[in-house]
Amino acid sequence: MRADKGAAGAVLFDMDGVLIDSEPLHYASDLQMLDELGVSVPRSYLDRFVGMTNPEMWETIRREKGISRSAREILDRQLAVKIGLLREGDYSAIPGVIDLIRGLRGRGIPVAVASSSSAPFIVEVLRKIGLDEYIRIFVSGEDVPSGKPAPDVYLKAAQSLRVESGECVVIEDSRNGVLAGKRAGMRVVGYRNPNSGNQDLTQADAIIDSFIGVSPETIFGIRP
Repeated sequence: MRADKGAAGAVLFDMDGVLIDSEPLHYASDLQMLDELGVSVPRSYLDRFVGMTNPEMWETIRREKGISRSAREILDRQLAVKIGLLREGDYSAIPGVIDLIRGLRGRGIPVAVASSSSAPFIVEVLRKIGLDEYIRIFVSGEDVPSGKPAPDVYLKAAQSLRVESGECVVIEDSRNGVLAGKRAGMRVVGYRNPNSGNQDLTQADAIIDSFIGVSPETIFGIRP
């Protein structure tokens, strides 16, 4: 696979923890929601849910903690809290990622977002960090039968871009996301974000600690 103008292939970005350092925001809204529900847990309890969809996470928590309030009520309230925190907070794109996306677009390589977050939150984030002009196609994990670590969201993103799954590169910060990309038959680059909890990225094809200086060639595994 070549990463030059007119090349086949695409890069599929996870959003939370990859485009924006929003995992602390998710933790804050989740912990606020649990507090409202009268449930006290350490932050580490939530680490295993990184990369999963909110409906799947809250169904699991409701079952484990015996919460009677409906998942729909919880999800609606949490989304409102999360969007409020996003709009009020000083959030920007993770350093280096906008330059990478510009470089990909400049070489004719399509990009998309494949996120476990809901569509309204994806729209809010892309607008907040100024990536809405570069990324027009996104898939929410809530739009597919199964969320990460199932491959559905990445397969649908590739389909939306009309690119074969084997020609795609996934960029992920979570264990669930890495597994989803690999199960989709894609090359996976793990981004080690310290705010995403203790994530096992060892199944990724490559691991990076920063996007600064990372080129399209690096993402596609091509040596200069």
